[in-house]
Amino acid sequence: MATFKDRLAELLVQEKLLSKEKLEEALDIQKKKNIPLREVLLREGFVDEGKLISALSRCLYIPTLSLSSYRIDQSLIEIVPERIASQYRLVPLSRIGDTLTVAMVDPLNIFALDDLRLITGYKIDPVIALEKDILQAIRNGYHKNEEVSFLEEKAAKESGAAVFTEGVPLELDTLRDETATAPIVKLVNLTISEALKRRASDIHIEPQESDLRIRFRIDGDLVDMFSIPKKNQSAIIARLKILSNLDITEIRLPQDGRFRISFSHKEVDFRVSALPTGFGQKLVLRILDKSALSLGLGSLGFSSDALALFKEAIAKPYGMILVTGPTGSGKSTTLYSVLNQLNTPERNIVTVEDPVEYQIGGITQLQVKSEIGLDFASGLRSILRQSPDVILIGEIRDAETADIAIKAALTGQLVMSTLHTNSASQAITRLVDMGLEPFLVASSMIMSSAQRLIRRICSHCKEPDKPEAAILKSLNLSPDIQFYRGKGCKFCNNTGFFGRSGLLEIMMIDDIIREMVVKGATSDQVEEYAVSKLGMKTLRQDALEKAREGLIPLEEVLRITVEQ
Repeated sequence: MATFKDRLAELLVQEKLLSKEKLEEALDIQKKKNIPLREVLLREGFVDEGKLISALSRCLYIPTLSLSSYRIDQSLIEIVPERIASQYRLVPLSRIGDTLTVAMVDPLNIFALDDLRLITGYKIDPVIALEKDILQAIRNGYHKNEEVSFLEEKAAKESGAAVFTEGVPLELDTLRDETATAPIVKLVNLTISEALKRRASDIHIEPQESDLRIRFRIDGDLVDMFSIPKKNQSAIIARLKILSNLDITEIRLPQDGRFRISFSHKEVDFRVSALPTGFGQKLVLRILDKSALSLGLGSLGFSSDALALFKEAIAKPYGMILVTGPTGSGKSTTLYSVLNQLNTPERNIVTVEDPVEYQIGGITQLQVKSEIGLDFASGLRSILRQSPDVILIGEIRDAETADIAIKAALTGQLVMSTLHTNSASQAITRLVDMGLEPFLVASSMIMSSAQRLIRRICSHCKEPDKPEAAILKSLNLSPDIQFYRGKGCKFCNNTGFFGRSGLLEIMMIDDIIREMVVKGATSDQVEEYAVSKLGMKTLRQDALEKAREGLIPLEEVLRITVEQ
């Protein structure tokens, strides 16, 4: 069997990185001086170090990593002593579970690997890096420069930022005394802490040509926060990927991960999506606050009438409930709040999702993995054999999933799911358009709803508003009604809005609607009947009611809802 030295030599010659004559000369020097072939090749200048570590990577199946902009996490420095790092020319990169990832000049140095295992108590997962980059990383990490950088200046202005460990949430306030934390870690923590303080739902970290742009989505709108020098881009993205248990060496393919922290005595989950772009990887962090779910449906801002109908529907022992609306309209939050309410010891609740948004104790949650054939349809078929009482399907995307869901609803399960339609009535006709039998759709449905999120007026700068006469006329409103708007203040960041409220359009399915569906009625016909005979409030009617109550400005009614 060929030795590693033989395989490396063969690869270098094969890829024309080294001539046969130079190889023979290198082998002769190695034999005389009794030093590793790699060291001979570099000392004599036979092979460029970058090309050599690429060859090593292919031979050993160990990834390479560029450390040019990498800063060592200060918490890892306490694990790996400077003496070991300098002696073996290595730096710790991340710690996940019982595994420590380490960048090394020589990943075959078994003495270094053994010493690391004994000293740290962790399994060692090596990656290969350039020697000059490792030495620079050691200087940056263990001999911190006294000069205060842009990142340190920015982070030093804030206190109470987040502290992380993989898999274990820590209280954010503990950072106040952490003066030695590395600048990159401090800036990432500061960004996340600021997003939570500003009630952001998403953090967008976007590589540009000359800098790294940070934006927060607050009350549904993206807001520019600050920019970071381009030289720090790789380190910041690597830090977030390490937290999310993602492969920091993968830069060509999209990745998804998650992590959890504790903030103000509550746990917050982050769902992380990495997407390759022309200027580097863009990260979007979706913030998922589980504490909001425990407050129930009543905390979502729905009107009392709509809320009563929703509670009536989920009290049914079986049947299907659909929640519709565009992306970002709060469908998942609504359904998770329902699940939280139904989550009792006597019920077996199972979900099939892509991805799992909130992780809730006491509920069985199945993650869709299409790459291995586990899609919504196959996952749903499997969970039906688990004797469920309540089933949540993240989204009905195809006829097969819809067919299984409907049959489950007819055979004794309460099934809840989402669809991307604009109104409650369109949800029913959409299922028929998918090719499902109208009588099955009609028989299985309990309730269909549509929802939106609408911005609320800031209570600190609320003032009377006089809308234009044309707007009042178009909405058939009396000019005598008093409306309000937000002037803009420091509490709402001068937007005039603070928080969002839910709009809900609920259509309970009665025998007349079932008969209409079987006979092929259109969504408009079904909606007209629901409004005129069942008293259904449309999204616009619900929004107008909130505007009359002074909760939202009239401009939001026109922005979010359409004329019925």
